Amino acid sequence: MTTTDLLPAPDIARIWRDLDRRGHAVTPALLTPDECATLTGLYDEAGPWRSRVDMARHRFGAGEYKYFDYPLPEPVARLRAAFYPVLAPIANAWQECLRLPERFPEDLGAYLEECHAAGQTRATPLVLRYGEDGYNCLHQDIYGDKAFPLQLMVMLSDPSSYEGGEFLLVEQIPRAQSRGTAITLRQGQGVIWPTRYRPARGTRGFYRVAVRHGVSTVRAGRRHTLGVIFHDAR
Repeated sequence: MTTTDLLPAPDIARIWRDLDRRGHAVTPALLTPDECATLTGLYDEAGPWRSRVDMARHRFGAGEYKYFDYPLPEPVARLRAAFYPVLAPIANAWQECLRLPERFPEDLGAYLEECHAAGQTRATPLVLRYGEDGYNCLHQDIYGDKAFPLQLMVMLSDPSSYEGGEFLLVEQIPRAQSRGTAITLRQGQGVIWPTRYRPARGTRGFYRVAVRHGVSTVRAGRRHTLGVIFHDAR
């Protein structure tokens, strides 16, 4: 599947615009209900995963997540390969605005080669599971020196199957109070946001806004999401 099969040009233009203006962008449905159910069903199987993390044990929150091992399941690999070339031009424009030297290749394979040469060889896409009273503390997904500036989350659960559990973004604006955004997605929809920071325009040019993300408390039910991170981990 090509990028244009997944997202028509108007959607790509809107994603670019929303990322520049708001710092995040909500996508149309990227996975069908059957694909969401299939990925959720994999969670209790042994085969596709390289590791499991209990959030409470590490004081990350309450819930758990599992990292996929290579080869990634087809829907996950498809999303990762299709979205990277959509986001790479924005990532490079942000780097230029912030006067950061690194630039990102147009192709995901070329970028992963750079990650692997830096010792980051482990897959990072993951599925997160939250039950009642589950939550995720504000954090950033950094796994080494190589970090792509944007990432994607797709809602796997039907919103009618849980309560609460909003996706949270908090922007730490220099010399000002932080700003929070709560986002609720339909099943199959995605949200794109900055991995670490984004540029914002001030009176003296661009400045850096740090961004962290998390999940509010799930009041009832069970919530599953797919996280698509474009850099690999050490």
